[in-house]
Amino acid sequence: MARSIDYGNLMHRAMRGLIQTVLRDVARDGLPGAHHFFITFDTTHPGVAIADWLKDRYPSEMTVVLQHWYENLTVTEDHFTVTLNFGNQPEPLVIPFDAVRTFVDPSVEFGLRFETHDDSDDEEEDDGDDDGDDDPPPHQDAEIVSLDKFRKQ
Repeated sequence: MARSIDYGNLMHRAMRGLIQTVLRDVARDGLPGAHHFFITFDTTHPGVAIADWLKDRYPSEMTVVLQHWYENLTVTEDHFTVTLNFGNQPEPLVIPFDAVRTFVDPSVEFGLRFETHDDSDDEEEDDGDDDGDDDPPPHQDAEIVSLDKFRKQ
């Protein structure tokens, strides 16, 4: 039996399920109205498949936009695939849900952010209370992203 309830991982799983449901609906029905997505993901995550030239250009993190032109959006239990246009060059992408760092729909001011253990290490030092568990505190795992940087001026 677990020592405690891992709310952080449960929340991450629920948030990734929400993204999966939204993308599955968009794959079936298209983007409704003004909806569009900014999706930032870790390009070093196992299972990410992008063209070598994109990997060279974005060695650690990449943000893609699903809005006007995308093709072949397919959603599985653990990843999604989509073909996007980069300078008139269509490129297929495979993005595991575990690689997603942020998911933002600025049209309705909605955003999710997934913090990793490395992110929390950068924010503050250990308080000295070491119980042998290296997981970050659950309340630091997820937060709403400020959408100000995505607003048009």
